Amino acid sequence: MSFLQAIFIAILQGATELFPVSSLGHAVILPALLHWSYDLHDISFLPFLVMLHLGTSIALLIFFWSDWMALFRGTLGLEGRQIQRESVHILLLLVIATIPAVIIGALFEHVLRQFFGSASSAAIFLILNGLMLLIAEKLRGLGGRYGVRTVADMTVRDALVIGLFQCIAFFPGFSRSGATICGGLIQGLRHDTAARFAFLMAEPVILAATAKEGLKMRSLHLDVSQLSVAFFAALVAGCVALLSTAFLMRYFQNHDKWALSPFAYYCICAGILSSVLLHFSI
Repeated sequence: MSFLQAIFIAILQGATELFPVSSLGHAVILPALLHWSYDLHDISFLPFLVMLHLGTSIALLIFFWSDWMALFRGTLGLEGRQIQRESVHILLLLVIATIPAVIIGALFEHVLRQFFGSASSAAIFLILNGLMLLIAEKLRGLGGRYGVRTVADMTVRDALVIGLFQCIAFFPGFSRSGATICGGLIQGLRHDTAARFAFLMAEPVILAATAKEGLKMRSLHLDVSQLSVAFFAALVAGCVALLSTAFLMRYFQNHDKWALSPFAYYCICAGILSSVLLHFSI
C-alpha cells in the first residue's frame, strides 16, 4: 500500500465510520473499483487497521468527553441522587444495547464476513442500507412513542431494539451507525438523540474491536516505516472522525424531519453504480 492509498483509506474510515453509509462497504468496494492490489484481510494490513480504529475511537472520546465524565461523576453520586439514577440508567442502556452484537458477533461474524465480504455483495447491501434508512424514516415512532429528546428518557426496550438493529451491520454494506439510528427512530427517538446514543455505543464497540485485533499483532514483526504510516493514518482518521461527529450532531439536530434521506439516496445510487461498474470490470 502506498502512502497516498493509506491516507485515502484513513479519510474514508474517519468519515464513513460515523456517517450512516457503511465504512466496511466502502472499504471493500472502492479498492475493487480502483483496482488496488492489496488485500484488506491480509495480516500485514492488521497494524494499519488497528491504528485507524484507535484514531476513530479517540476522536469519539474527545467529542463526547463531557458526556462520559458526567456519566461517571453521576454514577458515583457526585451530582446528587437524581443524577445518579439517570447516570446508572444510561450506563445500563449502553450495556443492554451492546449485548446482542457481542453474542451475534461471537457466533456468526466470521461466517457472515466470509460469505458476504466481496465487493459485489457489499454493493448490493449498500443499496439495501439506503432502503433501510428510507423505511426507518417512514416508520418513525412505530414503538408507540415519538420525539424522545434525551438518552435518559429511553427505556430498556429502546436499548434492546437498537442493539438488535446494530447486528445488521455485520453484513458489509450496512452501516453500524445507520442501523442503530434506524432502531432509535422506530422506537420514537429524535434523530439527534438516536445519533448521540449510537455514537456513545460506538466507543466501547470500537475499543473492543481494536483490542481484539491488537492482540493478533503480538507475534508480528513490524518495521518503523509501517508504524509511521499507520500512526499518521490514525491521526488523519481521528481528525476526520472528529469533524464528522461535530457535523452530524448539528445536522441531526437541525433536520429532524428527514435527516437520513440524503444518505439513503446516496447509498442507493452508489450501490447501483458500483454494481454496474463492478459487473463490467470483470
